[in-house]
Parts: sequence; C-alpha cells; structure tokens
Amino acid sequence: MHTRPARLLGVRGYAAALVALAAVGTLTACAPADGGASPSAPRSASSAPLRTASPSPTPAAPVLVPSGTAQDNLPLFRQVTAGVWAGKDRVHGRAYIDALAKAGFDKAVMQVTEDHSTVGNPAESIQFSVHWKDGQCLVGQVGPTTGAPVTVVLPGLADDRCLIGKTRTIDW
Repeated sequence: MHTRPARLLGVRGYAAALVALAAVGTLTACAPADGGASPSAPRSASSAPLRTASPSPTPAAPVLVPSGTAQDNLPLFRQVTAGVWAGKDRVHGRAYIDALAKAGFDKAVMQVTEDHSTVGNPAESIQFSVHWKDGQCLVGQVGPTTGAPVTVVLPGLADDRCLIGKTRTIDW
C-alpha cells in the first residue's frame, strides 16, 4: 500500500507565509521611490544629488553550531537543502544526506524516505531529517508536490527518531 507523506506546512503555515509576504509588499509600497523626496516637491537642477546606496555587508554564511540547538542549526540545514534542490540530484534523498554530512551533521542520526514509491514511480515528495541533541528535529521535505523546499524544526519522537513510517536505510 502506498501512502503519501504528510505535508510539513499546513494551512496555518501557508497563511502565515502569505501574511509575511503581504507585509513586505506593503512596506515596499510605502517607501518613496526617489529616496525620500516628497511627491509634491518640485525637483530642480539645483536639487541635491541623488544618494547612491552603499554596499551592504555580506552576511556570514551559516555554520554548524555543535553545542547549539536545532533552531540554531536551521540556517545551515536550510542552506544545504536549497543547494541540493538547485542541483541535478534534487529528487534523490541520498544527495541531501551526503550534503548534510559534508556540512558536519551526524549521518548516524539522520533519516530519509525512499526516492520511489512501492510500485516504482518517483516519490511525490522526499523527507529527510537530523535528530538534534536537544530532542528536536531538523526536517526537510522536497519534491514535485512540495514546490520549493520546506525546512522546519519539529519535536523529536520518543524513540529519538524524526520521521514516522518506513524510511530508507542509510548504509553508505
């Protein structure tokens, strides 16, 4: 029997994302396009020169925080997931496990679902996880039905696992 994995973001998650996007759009729409000049103030040749934006400092790349929480390590987990998703192996669970291990996550506490259904069709989505020391789980979900990658921190299960159901043996 083939069952679909549960989606990580439910209606509330999508609603929250839409509210956040709307807020960003509203803030952007409120900002004057000319750097702050009043739309009613006439501009003349003697006006002050246009201000040029100075380059913003480049944010530091996320790093593994071994003594931190799952939440502390979500930025790196998210970056690794996005990197694999952008590549040719985007629908292969092993690629996510290998990339996470290369980034420093412990492969011994990872789980991944199968790349194919029980009848051999490509999986509609793939889930993978890292059980963190604080009992929380870094969980990712990718695939054709997911659209963009989803990465979240969720409570761990009682047996120090993250994913419910049959998962693939990580023996490589």
